[in-house]
Amino acid sequence: MSDVKTPGLRETRKQRPGVEVLNEFVYRPLAQLLVPPLAKLKVPPEAVVMFHTGLGLMAARQIARGERVRPALLLQVKTVLDNADGQLARATSKTSAVGRYLDTEMDTVVNAAMLLAMDRRLGLPALALQGLILTADFLLEKGYREARGEVFRPEPKLGSDGPLLNTLRSVYDVWFVPQEKVLTKVFERRFRMVDGRDEDRGTYHPRFATHVAANLGLTTQLAFAGALIALGKPRWYLASLPLQALVLLGVQAAREQAVRGRRG
Repeated sequence: MSDVKTPGLRETRKQRPGVEVLNEFVYRPLAQLLVPPLAKLKVPPEAVVMFHTGLGLMAARQIARGERVRPALLLQVKTVLDNADGQLARATSKTSAVGRYLDTEMDTVVNAAMLLAMDRRLGLPALALQGLILTADFLLEKGYREARGEVFRPEPKLGSDGPLLNTLRSVYDVWFVPQEKVLTKVFERRFRMVDGRDEDRGTYHPRFATHVAANLGLTTQLAFAGALIALGKPRWYLASLPLQALVLLGVQAAREQAVRGRRG
């Protein structure tokens, strides 16, 4: 009996309006190489999540000890596997709410460990700022899709319920939802301040904004952090976060100017 063919990268990649260059051309293709063997072995996507979380925590411990090359490489392996879990879920029609929450929250656990390993005093403020940058990416894509009547996130293939999902959802509500609410209010307030109307939402949510934000996404964050760790300058990554926030402020100014131009 012949094996069932595993869907290729075209079918398993997450469709996004903004292209994260490193993810699209480096990490996703590498992750796709792992999908067929993982699918053949019937490895659940959630197991991949927990494995790459362990690698990320191992890297954080090595950063705290002052190591350079090993943690830098581990973070890149972690990123490949972080892509592989989603691609595996889509290839095997096993996307689930549990998987989505687990992946997002375990990524944050690794980010927290990494940033605290870089600097115990500045780690948590850096985590908060990094979280806002990643949330901006999420919301700019959401706004882009909603302004054009598109589906933001397809429903998971597998229905799930129970204590684990409830716990994961509660964690999400505590950590992520407040960030989303704050930025959503800020974006909406700024939209109204430039006399934006419903017909201007497409202008306020241009594709270029999703491209910029996507290239401040988690894959790029860990690639950049890994490079600085390898160079022995991990704290430079912390210093880069305010600069990244300034880039997003520039994007916001351009969005507002586009609406003014349309209204004018």
